Amino acid sequence: MTAVGAATRGARSTAVTWQVTARRGSTPVTGWPVVWLLAGYPLWWALGMGQFAYWLFAVPMLAELVRRHRTVGLRVPPWFWLWALFLVWTVLGLALVTVEMPGTVPGSGGYPGAVLRVINYLVLTVVMLYVGNLTERELPVRLVAWSLAVLCLVTIAGGYLGMLAPTFEFTAPLEYLMPGALVSDPYMQTLIHPASAQIMDIFGYESARPKAPWEYTNIWGYMISLLLVWLMVAWVIQGTGLARWGALVAAGVSVAPIVYSLNRALWAGLMLSLAFGAAQALRRGRVVLVGAGAVAMVALSLTLALSPLADVVRERADNPHSDDGRAATNAASVEAADLSPVVGWGTTREGQGSSDSIAIGPSAECPGCGQHVIGNAGQLWMTLIASGWVGTALFVAFFAVVAWRYRAAVTVVGQGALLTVLLLFWYMFFYVALMSPLAVTMIAVALLWRVEEPLVAGRRATRAGGVW
Repeated sequence: MTAVGAATRGARSTAVTWQVTARRGSTPVTGWPVVWLLAGYPLWWALGMGQFAYWLFAVPMLAELVRRHRTVGLRVPPWFWLWALFLVWTVLGLALVTVEMPGTVPGSGGYPGAVLRVINYLVLTVVMLYVGNLTERELPVRLVAWSLAVLCLVTIAGGYLGMLAPTFEFTAPLEYLMPGALVSDPYMQTLIHPASAQIMDIFGYESARPKAPWEYTNIWGYMISLLLVWLMVAWVIQGTGLARWGALVAAGVSVAPIVYSLNRALWAGLMLSLAFGAAQALRRGRVVLVGAGAVAMVALSLTLALSPLADVVRERADNPHSDDGRAATNAASVEAADLSPVVGWGTTREGQGSSDSIAIGPSAECPGCGQHVIGNAGQLWMTLIASGWVGTALFVAFFAVVAWRYRAAVTVVGQGALLTVLLLFWYMFFYVALMSPLAVTMIAVALLWRVEEPLVAGRRATRAGGVW
């Protein structure tokens, strides 16, 4: 029994080492690629690198993992084999990229997008293993949370840029270095050309929806939802003084671009995050905190109701805009998975016609007709068409097992990371997670593994010793 108690105390000591800052003269912090990748993202966006910055920093991360594998050995998170199998499935799906799928535009698949997707998954695997294998002295967990909080402030600033200067854009240095044919590709333009907003016709007139520093306004919405979690963790809960109050002010002013993004799934996702936070606080017995939070939410809701933002919300509710198109393409993703349930079709396809017309291609009379991309309305639908039912089951199962294993997270970082993973199960129906949102989710998996796994091991050791 004494041995079990010692093991449990040792596990708890390991789990909270993220609270200790590395002392001078100790092992140097080698996790600089993570800090530069996250906190420096505005620079990579301005250079035109965007999501390709993950590729760049994955190189030193992979080199460190190889070195570790040769010296002290490489660790992987529990149930990693599910994710490894999913990676295998994405590669197997490449064999079907050129196969014509019934009901789609011939030749609308193609290897570039499929290979790009596989590389992105591999890169994010490297990021997860890198964050998970480094020690607290090499990469303090607090530093990772701080970097994500900085990225949150950048995203809020980008939201205001999209609101106040919706036509702002410029030619990035990377565009001058790439071949003209590649730069002119619409999808590549979205990835490498910095712009502040997406101009879309939702209310019968053009509306600016913030997206900087991300590729799409939906990605902006997904990212602000995830990063607000880490702003709360790093600078509100763990922070003190001006940092704490500054973070609270930043969270408050983020409401305006969040409303003007017109992202209904984002609005619901924020409500789910608040409910999760309230449940965690109640579990810790912090009833007063929950009550104060409820009062603050009521005050905020009343303020919004009396402001012009309320009109935007009501008008968005009255204009569903893309619901029919999403329903049609999502149903097509399910049909695609039914036709090739094991490995899918390797990549997305363009559907022949749409919910508005069987015409191939939009026209002046029917701008919503034809050639809608099947699988671009959410991570779940993209995975269904690209990897089939089996590949999708592997993808979902990995994150479900992670969430279940660490469902009793007790540290602040662990609870923030758990919420980050859980939000995937909401947003996967509406937004594509690849690349940046899934990167944050994979980092959260690594943090759960580092911070909460010793506690899980301690609880299991306690049960095995007959102590409850």
